[in-house]
Amino acid sequence: MLRIAGIVRESIVDGPGLRFVVFTQGCPHHCPHCHNPESHDPTGGYLIEEGKILEEYRKNPLLSGITFSGGEPTLQAKELVPIARAVVEDGKYNVIFSGYTFEELMKRCETEPELWELLGLCRYLIDGRYVHEQRDLTLHFRGSRNQRIIDLPASLPSKTPVVVEL
Repeated sequence: MLRIAGIVRESIVDGPGLRFVVFTQGCPHHCPHCHNPESHDPTGGYLIEEGKILEEYRKNPLLSGITFSGGEPTLQAKELVPIARAVVEDGKYNVIFSGYTFEELMKRCETEPELWELLGLCRYLIDGRYVHEQRDLTLHFRGSRNQRIIDLPASLPSKTPVVVEL
């Protein structure tokens, strides 16, 4: 079971293409001016079976894939892996947002193999905490200038972030 804050069935602002967005519940960052503060409480939201998410996602063949947002989706990596794997098997791709930086995630992967697996099933990572003083509404898929779009297939083999603009 996955604990989520909600789902958006069609989004063009949460990654390239038309995205199905899963907002996970629970976030340790508590960034000031967060866009989703209701997702911070790890006991909030509601539980949903992974299969139900895939069932809803597969109702729209026009989707490019799933975006995992939050909250902090990397805290539920184990539960997200089967969903991410199914999306890849469907020939589509995953995007993941994280308040952790790529470098922080690589450190966590040393002791969290399910996180490494999840990142390996995603095409793009939008990393870093939201910093209100660096807010920039002209950026694609990000809220502040410190956040990066990272090409995960290009980055994971060397554990060095390859930043891209989309």
